[in-house]
Amino acid sequence: MPAIVDKIAEALHLKHHDDAAASTATAQTPVFDHEKVKVFFVLGGPGAGKGTQCANLVKDFGFCHLSAGDLLRAEQNREGSEYGELIRKYIREGQIVPMEITIKLLENAMRAELAKAHDSEGWEDGKGRFLIDGFPRKMDQALKFDEDVCLSTMVLFFTTTEEEMLKRLLERAKTSGREDDNEESIRKRFRVYKEQTMPVIEHYSKEGKVATIDATATIEDVHKKAKEIVTKILAGEVGRNITA
Repeated sequence: MPAIVDKIAEALHLKHHDDAAASTATAQTPVFDHEKVKVFFVLGGPGAGKGTQCANLVKDFGFCHLSAGDLLRAEQNREGSEYGELIRKYIREGQIVPMEITIKLLENAMRAELAKAHDSEGWEDGKGRFLIDGFPRKMDQALKFDEDVCLSTMVLFFTTTEEEMLKRLLERAKTSGREDDNEESIRKRFRVYKEQTMPVIEHYSKEGKVATIDATATIEDVHKKAKEIVTKILAGEVGRNITA
């Protein structure tokens, strides 16, 4: 299986030929320094409103918002992507794409953003702020990202009922054009989320790194709660789990 993943990654232009020699020496050293680069994972069930709240927090704090799902969808549609159909199949079935692909896409996107000139707070002297939306969805993804790319700062966990999420997603399906916005795929995504992503929340909760936000309220009310929490985290006032 790893050989197949390596071939996929190389075909996606995600793997450099000189990586193999360097990987042994740097296996335990993350690419980015977590003291400078702040990574907030944004998790919650499908339809919990993660993308909407990320857009608000970008305006508030100058974050770069990276959506793992959007990066994968862009790659599956990239001209010449030999494995675009494979990624499309994973997404359509509500399954999780091999983590090596997703993590490398995120690392590349972070590297590109850090290379840009920024005039907002949190980006001076090689620093950066990232909201990573919809990732990690499995424990192995969480551990590998923290070890290889950057140690995460906090998890923003947006929670609401399955009924509310289904209602929102079916409404979005009217205009989204997304292949996985249909009831069958949505219910598969709910099952995968419960089985594979909730253990990630539990893992980070044990580390005192989860901010739980009730996303059932209006967009404005949820935004207010999220903004208050992020303000405290960036100010160094939160070093444990918190609920809003």
